[in-house]
This record gives sequence, structure tokens and C-alpha cells, in this order.
Amino acid sequence: MLKQYETVFIATPVLSDQQMKEAVAKYTQLIKENGGEVVYEEDWGLRQLAYPIQHKTSGFYYLIQFQADPSFVETLETQYYRDERIIRYLTVALDKDAVEYAERRRQNRAKAAAAPKVEETKVEEPVVSEAPAEPEVEEFSNEENNA
Repeated sequence: MLKQYETVFIATPVLSDQQMKEAVAKYTQLIKENGGEVVYEEDWGLRQLAYPIQHKTSGFYYLIQFQADPSFVETLETQYYRDERIIRYLTVALDKDAVEYAERRRQNRAKAAAAPKVEETKVEEPVVSEAPAEPEVEEFSNEENNA
């Protein structure tokens, strides 16, 4: 019986976009080869880590939701552990409530992506007229003050 899982891994920040795509392809292919099905993928991008890991302060985060046999999780995590590109990973089994939440989240993200972006309304700035002329100041000469 297939269970639904969610795995997040953090890849080292020194990878190029191409190398990151190769790492993701490796794990999605591994899931498919072992009788699993990838339900959803999401690239969270480069983010700061809460604390340094292997002297790195940032990493590429990637989420994969999949269905697979429970015995497969150990195989997947062994591959994460052996891959020097992966600095952290976490795989959790989703219960029925988590599956529903994940589905709603995917639908909301799809709606947000499909919705046309609202253009910002241009606010007109008030027209500033030239500054009024400075009042004339009388100058007193020292002769008048001395008298």
C-alpha cells in the first residue's frame, strides 16, 4: 500500500542552477523507479539557514510530495546521506489531515499563480509651485546704530 510522504532537502549553496536541477531529477527519478509517484514539487530557492551547517549559512531548499511504499523512505534517505550536495533532509509521512492541507495549499498556490497581477495605481504627486520670494530684509548700517 502506498503512503503519502513529503520530503524537504537542503542542497549546498555552491551549486549552479543546472546542478540543482540534476539533483532534483535524481531524486524524482529514484522515487519513480521504486514504484512511487511524485505528486507535487516546489522549489523554495536559496534561503538563509537558521544556523551554520558545514560552515554554510545558506542553502537551496526543495520540497517533493510523493506516494511510495513505506520501505522506500529508508532507501531515499540513504541516498540523501550519501550525496555530498545535500546538507540536510527531512521526510515525513502525511496523515489524512496533512494530505488535505497539502492539497488546499497546492490549489491556492495555483490560483495565485493564475490570477492576473493587479497593476499598481499611479498616485499623482501634488504640484509644488515655486517657493515664494523671501521677504526683503532691511540692512542696518553701523553708522545708524552708533548715533
